[in-house]
Amino acid sequence: MTQKKYNKNNFHKHTFCEFAEVDATTISNIEWHYKSKSGSGYCFTEQGVYRISNHWGRAANCRWRLISNSRTNSSSKINNSQHRIGFAKWTDFYPNNETENLFYIEVNFETKEATFQHKNNPNFDGKAVLRNASETAKVIRQVKEILESNTWAKYLDVSDLEMVRNEIIHNLITTNIPLPTIKKTFY
Repeated sequence: MTQKKYNKNNFHKHTFCEFAEVDATTISNIEWHYKSKSGSGYCFTEQGVYRISNHWGRAANCRWRLISNSRTNSSSKINNSQHRIGFAKWTDFYPNNETENLFYIEVNFETKEATFQHKNNPNFDGKAVLRNASETAKVIRQVKEILESNTWAKYLDVSDLEMVRNEIIHNLITTNIPLPTIKKTFY
């Protein structure tokens, strides 16, 4: 199946994309070609699009994430009150909708963060289960509960909580086994 090609005429219609943050001083002479009703600006190039906006995440029918260039500011902690500039290549846009199984979950155990990625991402190894948007959001909430608290483990009799935490999360993202069933294996 051929990958849909995106350009300035269709990138804003039901897409998923990760924009790389750009320092405004490196593109100070930029000419903004389009301004949306919500105040976001767009500059189109042969390679892709620059976007300046104070809102990232859900944008109309799209899911656009800004990947911060700051080491101290991860993608999940973007402050949506400041205007930030991102750049994405046309090849970085993927189709997005609410019903197809397009998304998988990535977990960073060191930072205790869980996020979703698109199946067309070149880093997808095929091990994680693909889910639709609402199922992905549900499993991310469960993963975050396991990552960020210990209340889920109060009835478990285990000696190595981190090992159990990692195993439960691994099962959540690589299988369709419900969380209560996964937890039962540790009682």
